[in-house]
Amino acid sequence: MSNSISANLADDGARSSMESWRAVSAAVAGNILEWYDFAIYGYVATIIARNFFPSGDEVGALLATFATFGIGFVARPLGGIIIGRMGDTRGRKTALLLTIFLMALGTIGIGIIPGYNSIGLLAPLLLVICRLMQGFAAGGEWGGATAFIVEWAPKNRRGFLGSFQQASVAGGLLLGSAVAAICSTLLSGEQMESWGWRIPFLLGIILVPVGIYMRSDIEETPVYRKAQEAPSDPQTPGWILAAKAFGFTILWTVSYYVILYYMPTFTEKYAGLGRTASLWSNTIGLILLVVAIPVMGLLSDRIGRKPLLIGCCVAFAVLTYPLFSFMLSGTSLVTVIVVQLVFGLMIAMFSGPGPAAIAEIFPTHSRSTWMSTGYSLATSIFGGFAPFIATWLISSTGSPISPTYYLIIAAIASAIVIATLKETAHEELR
Repeated sequence: MSNSISANLADDGARSSMESWRAVSAAVAGNILEWYDFAIYGYVATIIARNFFPSGDEVGALLATFATFGIGFVARPLGGIIIGRMGDTRGRKTALLLTIFLMALGTIGIGIIPGYNSIGLLAPLLLVICRLMQGFAAGGEWGGATAFIVEWAPKNRRGFLGSFQQASVAGGLLLGSAVAAICSTLLSGEQMESWGWRIPFLLGIILVPVGIYMRSDIEETPVYRKAQEAPSDPQTPGWILAAKAFGFTILWTVSYYVILYYMPTFTEKYAGLGRTASLWSNTIGLILLVVAIPVMGLLSDRIGRKPLLIGCCVAFAVLTYPLFSFMLSGTSLVTVIVVQLVFGLMIAMFSGPGPAAIAEIFPTHSRSTWMSTGYSLATSIFGGFAPFIATWLISSTGSPISPTYYLIIAAIASAIVIATLKETAHEELR
């Protein structure tokens, strides 16, 4: 009898483990494709500037392009609230399927919009509409995918499995950077300027069938199903928890959008690299980031979330200025790659434990809504306009080193908030 019971328990455990990995794989695959769609804009920003915002002032055109990039983030809080609420009331699966459709529609739209020379001011207007659609989808995607993955994870593996959410975001950036680099390598400069830049956007059509296939046959999380059967008993108002998530996210989002989105433009304009070399150096840094994030997530399950999160904040506060200075002095491709590898490791220290740590702030009944709201607001304000702010700082000060000040301030702000949070790595989800 005891052997039979043990065998049944072992079978249940194996089945539960397989269900967890299957659910996580579905969320991760869709996440990679969605963030590829959202990120590709930043990697061809200089070409978009010339096609949609023609101007005698190159900096002015680039500022307009990155302002449009940032506009995509204006819709993220709204998407986080609406789609996040849908995730809490109708299920994580329904919300994740909706984001697939909206992101694909916005991405393909950017790929087919005629340029300024063809339709005039209608071109940048349609570009803004597509970016708003992408932003709305991204606002719901991040919180929904994070809640889904962390809720499926066993107690002692939330950091590790949760890290795949952020690894998949980095994977989407990596895919976008690699596709842009390949197009830039295979096509001439004239071909890229004329039509080649559209190819990465049109590839977004792959998102629809793949995303639906991966996500249509997944189950709701056990934690969510259990919470639906029990009455809600919030101990802390949701907006207070969202405010903590807001402060938590500041460095996370600023580092992503300065180091991973803006860096190809920065190294092309100020570090003396060509467009193709800039994209390949960024791609190499992203490869390390994708590999390092799960390692940091696994480590956070053992030593806790806060040591890694605080360590990342300290590293950005102390090392950002010297790393940028090193990159700008006698720059070579190897130098830029080394700096981007170091930054990749620093970001991984946050992105590994980050998804589990921010999800653990919230109770299950309101996790998707309030986590999406706090995260999306911070990303909208501090992350989406980071390339614009970096470009503006350089233009205003005349110094390419000035974006480092933004990173340092963000590191200090997040460190203060994280220091006030309790360690949750070894507690049950509420």
